[in-house]
Amino acid sequence: MGCECNIVKVIDVVQPERIARPPDKTIVLLSDGKFLEQGYIVKKVQLNLYIQQKNTKLGPYSLLTTQVETDKGLIEMTYDEGYRGENPLEEAAAFLTSHLGISGLILRSVMQLENSKNLQTIPDS
Repeated sequence: MGCECNIVKVIDVVQPERIARPPDKTIVLLSDGKFLEQGYIVKKVQLNLYIQQKNTKLGPYSLLTTQVETDKGLIEMTYDEGYRGENPLEEAAAFLTSHLGISGLILRSVMQLENSKNLQTIPDS
């Protein structure tokens, strides 16, 4: 096995403890990819749903994150949050895939990963 000494994991979420558990639901937008962006090989892009609370009138309060895995690291960032109805993950995935949003999401993630690479490193457990 090769050394993954330069691989980092960055969490760019306000109050990261809100996602310190497996997501309630995940949709993979890109997998087994060889997408190249600014010197990073993007391997996988997914959306994660974390239900934060449920309100009897407003429904579930959802935190949606994007998770982008590259050859140099992984970053999970807030995509959206709020009372977004019963299918927020599916609606976000449909929007991203029908409006070329994946490309912008990847670019934003790679830029944030590059900026955070040396600032916020979380060792794998």
